[in-house]
Amino acid sequence: MQSSGAPPAPGRRRPVPPRQPPARRLALPAWLDGPMTSCQLVVGAAGMLLAIGLVMVFSASAIEAALDDQPAWRPGVDQVVFAAIGLGAALVAVRLPVGFLRRWALPGLVVAAVLLVLVLVPGIGLELNGSRAWIDLGFTTFQPSELAKLVFALWGAHVLAARERFLTVRTLLVPLLPVFAGLSFLLYREPDFGGIVSLGLVLAGLLWAGGLPLRYWAGFVAAGGAALYLMARSAPYRWERVTSFLDPFADPTNAGFQAVRGFYALATGGLWGVGLGNSAMKWNLLPEAESDYIFAIIGEELGFLGCLVVVGLYAVLAWAGFRIARRSSDRFVQLACVAITVWLVGQAALNMGYVVGLLPVTGLTLPLVSAGGTSLVLTLFIVGLLIRFARSEPEAVEHLRRADRGRLSRWVLPVPERAVDPAHPRRVRRPERPGRAGHPAPDGEPPAPRPAGPGARTVARVVPAPPGERAPRERLPARERRTADGRGRLPEARRQPPPRARASAPEQPRRPR
Repeated sequence: MQSSGAPPAPGRRRPVPPRQPPARRLALPAWLDGPMTSCQLVVGAAGMLLAIGLVMVFSASAIEAALDDQPAWRPGVDQVVFAAIGLGAALVAVRLPVGFLRRWALPGLVVAAVLLVLVLVPGIGLELNGSRAWIDLGFTTFQPSELAKLVFALWGAHVLAARERFLTVRTLLVPLLPVFAGLSFLLYREPDFGGIVSLGLVLAGLLWAGGLPLRYWAGFVAAGGAALYLMARSAPYRWERVTSFLDPFADPTNAGFQAVRGFYALATGGLWGVGLGNSAMKWNLLPEAESDYIFAIIGEELGFLGCLVVVGLYAVLAWAGFRIARRSSDRFVQLACVAITVWLVGQAALNMGYVVGLLPVTGLTLPLVSAGGTSLVLTLFIVGLLIRFARSEPEAVEHLRRADRGRLSRWVLPVPERAVDPAHPRRVRRPERPGRAGHPAPDGEPPAPRPAGPGARTVARVVPAPPGERAPRERLPARERRTADGRGRLPEARRQPPPRARASAPEQPRRPR
């Protein structure tokens, strides 16, 4: 039917065409969009990575320990002990209030800076592989740079969250860049090139979550690349590491030795791998096989599919961390989640990148997988913080309050009181004792007078006059004497009941004057 072009008759409406239904977006399954999905993904991905790491540390370190006249099971048992300590630290992190983390972020940053200074002192700092980056505790070694990364992430998130209302580019950069430069200088003096790179990942996560405009990122990338170039040029062994990844086979016995052995391990594994425990490179052929190059041992024993599983677990951990930041109501939690997630996943990407030959060797470990006591304990503590942040999502808090849980579950994993915790909570007032002002006193005891505070008005207690004497007239304050009428009564406006009583009382007609 063709339209005649004539206007419609008066009183009639032109028929409205049916509205097209909106295009359906890709909907996630119900089990992947629940209130506790973030927490479950963090626990599952981190738990599987930890299990894979424990198994691979047992496998990669047994031969080297036996060649050093030590029990073959000793490095693996040590890793299990540190994992148990780290799980205890994760449970502590789950119970920590967000306000506690914010209040102690600055003191923790000061402590980390002091430890980074002490590690440079001969006799206190322990030098291993040409770097004085550890403190010998007797039963184990402690690496202060790992603590510095964590407290820098928490302190930076606290500062940016406190300045959220008046945050500009200057206020975003000024508190973070000077502290980053100071910590990087201390790490450079150790020297710890990988620690500087990890600290840079934390800074990048904070700036990204803080909303740094895109036009500034090009300048930061250029400045960071220039700084890394100068640091690499300052030491010959660093420059060899940087240039050897371009062509490791040009010097396979010196600068490219470790990279070439890693390639051989990955090539030997193929698709399915040679089997768990059957690696040939761990027979003292691949240096640092249980720490820096454990991903190569995974590729040799478990094959390409094993490497794909590890990469997928880190991808799940990254998605869960960003999901927590997106669904949280607390600005501090959002900033801290992004910084921690960028740090963990970025460090894992750098480790796997130099193992496969895409990046220069930086000495960074694979989080939750590589051998190392301090790194494993602090990484599990960070995982506990992610679980704590996931449980503080508004939907998660409501779900946990409605769920029926046992006594042990309520004690180990308490429900957060609120979705947003204040940085400096107010002190809770103690309940008033009987006999104080506003509270009834026991029978036979007079009520205690209310103490006068600054700016308060003291009301004198009326003492009854003796028999035969005239009671003294109550003296009104000067302000009320000026507003009272001649008979000592207050005007009508002052004798009105309070607003709440006036609102509830029935309205009465006014008397004519």
